[in-house]
Amino acid sequence: MTLSALLACLDADPAFEHVRELAEAGTGAVVEAPSAVHPMVVAQIARRGAQGVPVIVVTATGREAEDVATAIPGLLPSARVAVFPSWETLPHERLSPSSDTVGRRVAVMRRLAHPDPRAPMCEPIDVLVTSVRAFLQPVIIGIGDVAPVRLVAGDEVPLTELVESLVGLGYERVDLVERRGQVAVRGGILDVFPPTEEHPLRVEFWGDSVEEVRSFAIADQRSLELAEHGLWAPAVRELLPTPEVRARAAALAERSPHVAEMADKLAQGIAVEGMESLAPVLAEGMTTPLELVRGTASVVLLEPERIRKRAHDVVRTAQEFLMASWHNATAGNATPIDVASASYRELEDMRDIARSRGDAWWQVTPLSSDEDLEVDEFGAGRIRINARELDSYRGDSARALADLKEWTTQKSRVVLLAEGGGSVTRLVEEVAGAAIPVREVADL
Repeated sequence: MTLSALLACLDADPAFEHVRELAEAGTGAVVEAPSAVHPMVVAQIARRGAQGVPVIVVTATGREAEDVATAIPGLLPSARVAVFPSWETLPHERLSPSSDTVGRRVAVMRRLAHPDPRAPMCEPIDVLVTSVRAFLQPVIIGIGDVAPVRLVAGDEVPLTELVESLVGLGYERVDLVERRGQVAVRGGILDVFPPTEEHPLRVEFWGDSVEEVRSFAIADQRSLELAEHGLWAPAVRELLPTPEVRARAAALAERSPHVAEMADKLAQGIAVEGMESLAPVLAEGMTTPLELVRGTASVVLLEPERIRKRAHDVVRTAQEFLMASWHNATAGNATPIDVASASYRELEDMRDIARSRGDAWWQVTPLSSDEDLEVDEFGAGRIRINARELDSYRGDSARALADLKEWTTQKSRVVLLAEGGGSVTRLVEEVAGAAIPVREVADL
């Protein structure tokens, strides 16, 4: 369903008109609006912003990020939306994030670093949605430059060389592919499960020539439909055992006995659990996700009050974990290595980075203020959108129908949305039965 006409209706609203003007000027603002209107504000900023300037939407939680990313395409059908997930682990923990999460993150970072409108899997990102936890966590410099394995029917590549490339990207070689981040070889058939795919892919070779690429089912290993875009397999590790990383790991093993076992394996090119905790001393350096964006961006914080609290909790937890390792050192254990550069940044630090980059900084809050169009230190004005949340009817259809009748009598435009066609049909029947004019449409 396309809801883009909702934005067209809102263009007549003075507050949304002000949002449009500031978005076109590349200037941020504090927008007061109910939570239900937040996706529309984001869509208005993305629709009216300068061409090629992505919108970075920050939410308090990962679940909210997924919800916003689901809502935006309905309002902006042409927008290319992506979600940048956070790790399930802390940066200093000796636990590795799942290959699913890492693969999705690397795929996004690749699109930010090397956008290609002609490549279906590497298109530029118009709206990037992320949780504050992922927004504040530094990433390895250059991870977006790591090329994925790309194959389509007709390509010529030695199978052994292809497997080596996948293993170099962190894929685990197994006898039978069962989860993302695994690769298996049987004769002239290569099975691989990229983290960006719903199903694993099967690449069939004739000699060194790729015959076809199909998806297949994990349950019974049966081949399914042809993969439209072939194989696109990004890295499933953010820290890869490159020659430079292996050399640094060998040196680290000699001077830091408490991580010698992990560093020794990395020096041999073997991926180990928790290796990402050593990224600050093994990689070229760390940067923030925002700094991966080419040119300027529009950063939009949804419910900044909750984001600030969440950011404070995330930073404090990570610092406590890091301080605990130093406390162990005073008890006679080995002194931990300096991995502070991987710690979460403060939200104010990110705002300073945005200011230095020339990014627009938006805050969309459901809380109202008595001050009219105040300007903060970031040069942002305040816009109040005249809207309110609907009451929850909690199954009271009689009260809902009474409100609908009142609104239509007042010549208001009323739009009822439902997730399925059957639900829409039932709504239309019930509303029409109450003598309220109604019609069903597939799109707005």
